[in-house]
Amino acid sequence: MLQIYNSLTRRKETFEPMEPGNVRIYVCGMTVYDYCHLGHARAMVVFDTVVRHLRRLGFDVRYVRNITDVDDKIIRRAAESGESPEALTARFTAAMHEDADALGCLRPDREPRATAHMDAIIAMIERLLERGYAYVADNGDVYYAVERFPEYGKLSGERLEDLRAGARIEPGEAKRDPADFALWKAAQPGEPSWVSPWGQGRPGWHIECSAMSTEALGPHFDIHGGGLDLKFPHHENEIAQSEAACGETFVNYWMHNGHVRIDDEKMSKSLGNFFTVRDILAEHPPEVVRHFLLTSHYRSPLNYTGESLEASAAALERLYRSLRGLPDAEPVDPEDWRARFDAAMNDDFNTPEALAVLFELARVVNRAREAGERDAAGLGALLRELGADLGLLRDDPEAFLKGSPAGGPDDAEVERLIAERAEARRNREFARADAIREQLQSQGVVIEDSPEGTTWRRAR
Repeated sequence: MLQIYNSLTRRKETFEPMEPGNVRIYVCGMTVYDYCHLGHARAMVVFDTVVRHLRRLGFDVRYVRNITDVDDKIIRRAAESGESPEALTARFTAAMHEDADALGCLRPDREPRATAHMDAIIAMIERLLERGYAYVADNGDVYYAVERFPEYGKLSGERLEDLRAGARIEPGEAKRDPADFALWKAAQPGEPSWVSPWGQGRPGWHIECSAMSTEALGPHFDIHGGGLDLKFPHHENEIAQSEAACGETFVNYWMHNGHVRIDDEKMSKSLGNFFTVRDILAEHPPEVVRHFLLTSHYRSPLNYTGESLEASAAALERLYRSLRGLPDAEPVDPEDWRARFDAAMNDDFNTPEALAVLFELARVVNRAREAGERDAAGLGALLRELGADLGLLRDDPEAFLKGSPAGGPDDAEVERLIAERAEARRNREFARADAIREQLQSQGVVIEDSPEGTTWRRAR
């Protein structure tokens, strides 16, 4: 049975959906004011893998991932770039989709945007005011009164007394308690705004997700996910808002993926170790990046080094080499590989263990191929099936192994030189044949001879 580590209870729990056979999951998406970085990529790939596996288990999954398209950062960046917030967010939303598609992430079933849910946001704030969980400040802002929600801090473990001690009311704020947070911000000159019962303004960040998730999945649903950095205050505030407004449990299982570190340091623009997905995809195939993001358990920190993607490239190469040249076939599973793979994934989506199963199966495929066994193609088909659960092995083996020239000879030139080498070997001109092999090797092309003939791949 599927076990999920629940950030709320701080333990693994057997997953039991609210409705048998159906799963409703909401994941906090991007604030679209810049290109996706490696941390965004990790969250996208982690929860894409979660959704894939839930569907593999037979669940009908309704997957919702929001887009934050009104926010302080968006307003500042739009002013800096001299474009409207709408144009900025449209540009970076398109870029986000390009990056997610390249990484093999399935599109969510719904992708709500904050600006399209103003009525739902305002309605939720009105309910919080009616129930005494919020107040309108003198300056027209609306705040959530944290002290009115006794369970505040149950997700993060933060204590209200400590929060008050470490907080202060910033200039321009009119909240009563330093721990209170904004639900609605009164309009400022030059900023986008919407009509509300409290005057022109825009929503606070936290209320956007409460309104969008509730509208898309109902006031109580199965799984809520996001990066560890969102656990507090964002997700803590979502719980407080949603449960106060709706009067019932908000989410049953909370999932948080760990941070990405660069050479054991936090990724930061100020440290010069900040990588966008586009930076990395310009140098490495998307599937290599996806494999790297799955090599660490989703809850653990993921450390990126200069060698990380090289190791992932070599690992994927081993898998694709086991599939090379196999004909299409129906999967065969003589040793219950599916059960072993599912046991790993059912243990809180343990992708490193699941990858280990794939590599063990690849070795079996190779042995079956070398022995001329009829099961080789069926075992290869099974390897592809299980790889698909992780969003891997979706490429043609020849295309992956030959890759792009990246400054080396193109495919036609490689094939010409291999044919020339074969002719030299037939004529017993072994020095010439060796020289061609060395020439190709120096250009990043590896030649592999076998009784079936010569194949080649690009070194990674």
